[in-house]
Amino acid sequence: MTRRELFFGAGVGAVTMLLASCTPEPAPTATPTATPDPMPSTAVPAPAASLRSTWAADPFSRGAVSYTRIGVQSQTRETLAEPVEGRLFFAGEATDAAAPGTLRGAVRSGDSAAMRLRATAEPGERIAVIGAGLAGAAAVKRLSGSDLDITVFEARDRLGGRTQSHLDDGWGVPVQLGGWLLPAETDAETDAEAAERLGLGASLETADLASALWLSPDGDIDAPTDQPLVAAIAAAQALTADISLAEALAETGSDPEDSALAALLADLATTAGADADVLSSWFPPALPAAAREGIISDFGAVIAEMLGDAQVSLSSAVTRIAHDDTGVSLRLGTGESTSFDRVIVTVPLGVLQREGIEFSPALPFSHRGAINALGMGHAETIWLRYDEPFWQTDAVLWHTVGGEHLVRTWINLHPVTGESILVGLVGGSAAEKFADLDENDALLAVLTALEAYLPSADTD
Repeated sequence: MTRRELFFGAGVGAVTMLLASCTPEPAPTATPTATPDPMPSTAVPAPAASLRSTWAADPFSRGAVSYTRIGVQSQTRETLAEPVEGRLFFAGEATDAAAPGTLRGAVRSGDSAAMRLRATAEPGERIAVIGAGLAGAAAVKRLSGSDLDITVFEARDRLGGRTQSHLDDGWGVPVQLGGWLLPAETDAETDAEAAERLGLGASLETADLASALWLSPDGDIDAPTDQPLVAAIAAAQALTADISLAEALAETGSDPEDSALAALLADLATTAGADADVLSSWFPPALPAAAREGIISDFGAVIAEMLGDAQVSLSSAVTRIAHDDTGVSLRLGTGESTSFDRVIVTVPLGVLQREGIEFSPALPFSHRGAINALGMGHAETIWLRYDEPFWQTDAVLWHTVGGEHLVRTWINLHPVTGESILVGLVGGSAAEKFADLDENDALLAVLTALEAYLPSADTD
């Protein structure tokens, strides 16, 4: 069979690129949920529709993005990426030391794992790729034309992994419930150049997210500089032992509780997946970019283009990987087993940490140590669609300074797409709390957070 849509084990439960336990009964991550009725009562009008992610609760991701804990070396990611006896190869953003926690890191990792496998494999070998997210698709793309028989096992009933595009004409643009943001490279970067920079080799449509509004209870304020973060990191990297980013800020005279700096750190948590008190200052995440790009293409189509004609088995969770010097055996959630010569594993760090896949023999101590050493962080997204804007600012990036709101970072898509859409971003411990809220409470939390942007507030 050579078509991309190949189905093994009809009747397997809905699952993900992110593989899990022997009897998967997922509550699928980021499943679109209609705005609940009755609506919460707030000063901000109720949206016509809302969709939110739930990566923290998803058994096939166990979080949204990896981060480097205090005292953990960057080489830990390289250790996790090391092949095991020439049979098991690992990919995924957690294995990329240069760009961990990013779309680019996921693509790079899949490309790297495929090159290592290609240097070992003989023509005609059967190769399994576990996961049809960016890392798995990049690996397949690199292996195309190499005279290898490739099968992709995707635990979900869709492509994309921790990218997820919900398509509905009512929204006007794909609703991105997973990774979709990246720092803007240049003001004049084309969509094709953005795709090339990511290494996707696919058609992309992007939106420039540039103008920013920093709003305090007293009105607009100047955008806080990231200089305190830069200085804190530089000072901490001169120490003999790693300390948290929060501690590094305090040591250099900054107050992480200062409202403007706290808003900047909240923005950082939306991409890092963790708060400053647990992030390494020796190996910090990329600092928030003043201008960003949002990918508004259908990630499912992007992944499909990268996979080409590779055989893809959807709704096929791999629960056990056994290997010896003759090959690799995979056991699926249905109980079926199938054999391959080598396998590329692209499941998220959170799944590996929860032992969502059994390895026989057990992974080497070096790999198990790397899995336990790294952190799996949390980041969630909520999209709100309005029939017309209730806000009056044309700023695209909104940052709420001060207050106790869970969601402090917003994207106003109206100026760049013409659609009356607001996207709320939340990361770290706030994202964990947000994910635990039911639909009504989550909507109430975000509408209350948006009260500062009502026309009566000084946002112009």
